[in-house]
Amino acid sequence: MKLQKVIQRLQKLHKKKIDLSLDRTFNLLKKLGNPQDKLKNVISVVGTNSKYSMIKSFQSILNQAGYKCNLYTSPHLQSYTERYVYDDKEIDEDNLADLLEDIEKINGSDNLSEFEALTCAYLKYCEQYKDNVTFIEAGLFHRMDSTNVFKNNLCSLLGSVSIDHLSWLENKSIDGIIHEKTTKLLTSKVFINKQENKETTLKIKDALKGNKSEKYFYGDDFNYLTAENNFIQYEDAKGSIILPEPNILGEHQLANISTAIMAARNIFNIKDEHIKKAVTQIDLKGRLQEIKAGKLKTIAGNNRLVCDGGHNFAAGAALSKWMNTLDQDINLIVGMMGDKQHKEFMSNFKGKIKSLNLIDIPNQEGSISKEEFKLKIQDDFPN
Repeated sequence: MKLQKVIQRLQKLHKKKIDLSLDRTFNLLKKLGNPQDKLKNVISVVGTNSKYSMIKSFQSILNQAGYKCNLYTSPHLQSYTERYVYDDKEIDEDNLADLLEDIEKINGSDNLSEFEALTCAYLKYCEQYKDNVTFIEAGLFHRMDSTNVFKNNLCSLLGSVSIDHLSWLENKSIDGIIHEKTTKLLTSKVFINKQENKETTLKIKDALKGNKSEKYFYGDDFNYLTAENNFIQYEDAKGSIILPEPNILGEHQLANISTAIMAARNIFNIKDEHIKKAVTQIDLKGRLQEIKAGKLKTIAGNNRLVCDGGHNFAAGAALSKWMNTLDQDINLIVGMMGDKQHKEFMSNFKGKIKSLNLIDIPNQEGSISKEEFKLKIQDDFPN
């Protein structure tokens, strides 16, 4: 209850939930003593899709090699505490509430968006764990996002880039999105994940021409191969590794895992056995996550229950590809935010599902009602 109340107060500090600017963030960070400058091992993570999966894959590898990690990710599934991970452990609600209250007092009446407050709070608390490897996931794009506050980092991970959040852009195209995500990447090392198509990869290469960092592209500098009987082979200039089958679902995750492996091998003291063990112990929630216990599983009974937070066309395509591997009926339950490309996302599932149930998202500002959702997709899903 205390955490909820302080979050509600923070939400009232700025009339817009999202306002792309760095002035307010730097103003508060200065009051806090610029904690971002004290973190020693920052990894910036940017992209439309795959950011969280890359982070969790990378964390698993580092943990096996004895490194400790801090993670700042968003959004959360159930609690704001999920966004705040230090020493590989999620903060508890009381500590987070106290932290945010401290930030609230220091900020005073200055204008500040909710995400800016959350980011500054994370960075201040992170001072206590400054020697750990700290993963910082961009919130919206990157160029004017409040996570873009570092003078240097170990590297940047660039996930798959695709169409999403167009309402925030003047240039409402993949070119505009690539510009926002790449133009302010630091000049350390950049590891670029597999993209939807060659055209996107070429556009990213062009956008990064002026960036003096060492760049490593999926397909050029690292890759994975698959064959029958779950054979998976990872390859880069340091050599190949035969990988065990990962504990997470979906072939698209192999590219995310591969990007994490490439970065880990190039920056840290990582052995092949660390990687092999890590890919079987990735703690990934809300990404093709099979629910095996709890209230929802009780309702589902003997049916297999899998949840996924994908919400754009590319994420839907990855989900659809995974569905193609199943030899079972698929009953799809979907709720979405109102600013998404609903028709495009749902087009991935036309002719592939037995039933569709659209739902409202309770207590979620900005979500689309099931009635409006149905009208948008009725041409493809008339029943």
